[in-house]
Amino acid sequence: FPIIGPATGHLCYLLARLTRARQIFELGSGFGYSTAWFARAVKENGGGTVHHVVWDEDLSHAARENLAALGLADVVQFHVGEAVAALTHAAGPFDIIFNDIDKQDYPKALDVIATKLKSGGLLLADNMLWSGRILDGRDRSRATRGVREFTRRVQADPRWISSVIPIRDGLLVAYRA
Repeated sequence: FPIIGPATGHLCYLLARLTRARQIFELGSGFGYSTAWFARAVKENGGGTVHHVVWDEDLSHAARENLAALGLADVVQFHVGEAVAALTHAAGPFDIIFNDIDKQDYPKALDVIATKLKSGGLLLADNMLWSGRILDGRDRSRATRGVREFTRRVQADPRWISSVIPIRDGLLVAYRA
C-alpha cells in the first residue's frame, strides 16, 4: 500500500508543529500512516482533530486500530466516503489540508481546498513528482495530466505561495495568502 514514507511524514509533522496546526483534513488517508504523523503533531500542539478519509470501511477500521495502538485515535475523526465530498461537508476552516487522493482528481479538489483552508494555512500535496512522469511529455495519462494541471493552477493563483519539495515523490507546500 503506498505511503508517504518516513522522510515526508517527518516533514509533514514538522510543518504541523511549526504552524501549531490543530485542525487538519486529509484527502485520502489510507491505513493511517500520514494520519499518525499529523495526529502526533496535533496532540503536541495542545489537541484538535485530524480528519481521516477513505472510501473503504475495512481500511477505515484498520486505520482506527493502527492509530489506537499508537495512542493517537482520540484526536482523529474517521470518515468513510469520497474525500472531496467529505471536505465539502466538513465545517472548517482547517490549518492544514493534505491532498493524497487519486491524482486525476487533484484539480477538482483545489477549489474546495481553497474555500476550506484558513488564510495562513498550508496545503500539502503528495506525489507531485509522480515518479518522474510529470517530466515525460509523452505521458498523457489522466493521473499525470491531473498532477500537471493541479501544479499549474496552484502556481498561477495569487492566493497561493508554493514550492514543490523534492522529497520522496515530491511534496507541494502551498501557503494560503
